[in-house]
This record gives sequence, C-alpha cells and structure tokens, in this order.
Amino acid sequence: MKSMLKDGTLNEKVVLITGGGTGLGKSMARMFLNLGAAVAICSRKMEVLQKTADEFNAEYPGKTLPIQCNVTKYEEVENCLNTAVAHFGKVNVLVNNAAGNFISPTERLSHRAFDIVVDIVLRGSYNFTLATGKYWIENKIKGTVLSITTTYTFTGSAFVVPSACGKAGVLAMTQSLAVEWAKYGIRLNAIAPGPFPTKGAWSRLFPDELQHLFDPKNKIPLERFGEHEELANLASYLISDYSAYMTGEQVVLDGGEWLQGAGQFSFFKALSPEMWDKVEAIVRKGKSS
Repeated sequence: MKSMLKDGTLNEKVVLITGGGTGLGKSMARMFLNLGAAVAICSRKMEVLQKTADEFNAEYPGKTLPIQCNVTKYEEVENCLNTAVAHFGKVNVLVNNAAGNFISPTERLSHRAFDIVVDIVLRGSYNFTLATGKYWIENKIKGTVLSITTTYTFTGSAFVVPSACGKAGVLAMTQSLAVEWAKYGIRLNAIAPGPFPTKGAWSRLFPDELQHLFDPKNKIPLERFGEHEELANLASYLISDYSAYMTGEQVVLDGGEWLQGAGQFSFFKALSPEMWDKVEAIVRKGKSS
C-alpha cells in the first residue's frame, strides 16, 4: 500500500482498532504500521486476529498485538484496553471500526436482530470511546478517536434501519465529545465511506444474485468503487498530528454517491446526447410559444 504521508509520520502512535483483523480495519492497520505505528487489533474471533497479527509481525516484527474482545461487553473492552497498554506502554489512538449490518425490510426483523446491529455499532463504539477517554483524561494523554460511520448518517436509509440508527448515534457522539473533551486535548473525527468492497461485509450486503440486479457502481458519479488504500490514507491523516486542528468532523469518501442520491435531478444522468437534444428542442419550443 502506498502512503501519501512521509515515513515515520505515526512513529509515536499506538493504535487500538476494533474489527482490525479483516476488511477495512486490516487495511488501515497495515497502513498505520507502514507509517511507524504499533497496533492492537481486536474482535471476537481470535483465530482471525492471530492470522492477521502473524502476517503483520512477519513484516513489522513485534508491532501488532491481537486481543480477543466482544465490543458490546464493557468489562471486556476495559480488559482489551488494559492489555494493549500493558503490552505497548500506552494507547493514544482509537479506531472504532467494528460493525454489523444486513439488508432487510424492517418489519421482518426481530427485536434481537435490531439489538445485535445497534449493540455492535453504537454500544461497541461508546464502550471503547468511554474507556479510552477516561484512560486518557486520567493519564493526561492527548488522544484521538476515529470512527467509521456511513453517508446515511445524514439522511437515514431504508432497509438498513438498525445500522442507520447506530451510525447516527456514533456521529452524534463524535460531534458532542469533540466539544466536551477538547479541553483535554482529545480529538474525535469520523470517516463516512461509500462502497469499499470487502469479502465479508460486501458479500453479505450484495451477494452475487443482487449484484446482477443492482450494480452499486451505477450510483457513483466517479463510476468505480473505493480502494482500501484511499480510505487508509485518509484515516492515517486523521489520526496524525497533521490534522491537529480538525475535530468533530465527518469526512465523506464515496465518489460523490450520496450527493447524487440527494440531488433532485440526478436521474438525468441516464439521458443520452440524443435525448438531451430532444429535451432542448422541447424547452426552446416552450420559450417561443
């Protein structure tokens, strides 16, 4: 992965990443390591974490620590943080990346299914943010929180209502604590990614049968998906000292997708040049009448 930042930019950073063993979490962790950081990666599946840690430690010896943790259990979250601090001496960056989601008409969901998504997305994020925030304040550490949200924190979204509720809560937490904890030197920001395909989450949301019916790229003005390297570079900037004056912001990285959906006349993209000629002729006729 190619970094836009200079070597050593994250030399003094110890980053705790939830959901760090796969997908975007793994991609961010690799970029952070490449820039000099040490990383603690956590999730519920230790075998997945260990495999990723072994891969990273072969390239960056001793810089990756896997920690099994259920983000919805506060006691496990505290233990995860304490384990990372004991191993590396400190933690000064938190990345709230763990998430859960599935597409369904809301009336088909059980309350348990709703709970599962909201618990991972919102409870997991505030558990880790609260635990690390208390640790930073007590130890006078100027920490940084980066949360991975979604573009539908602006608008809500049908068929992923539990995720929309949870992610909107994470954004509200980010904006609220950015003001409240600024006096401690703690910054909080978020990235709202568009489609960045991963083997796990992407295949659950868009199995092959659905992709044939609805090509997600048709919704993106730049007509392509995001590259993991692009998101990892933005994340690296937001946790680095280069962004020291930024807090409480949600940065959208989606190729223009949500703006196209929000625009009232975006559907006119489907018109061919010949169809535009006809529209223009109709408009001119209307003006002359």
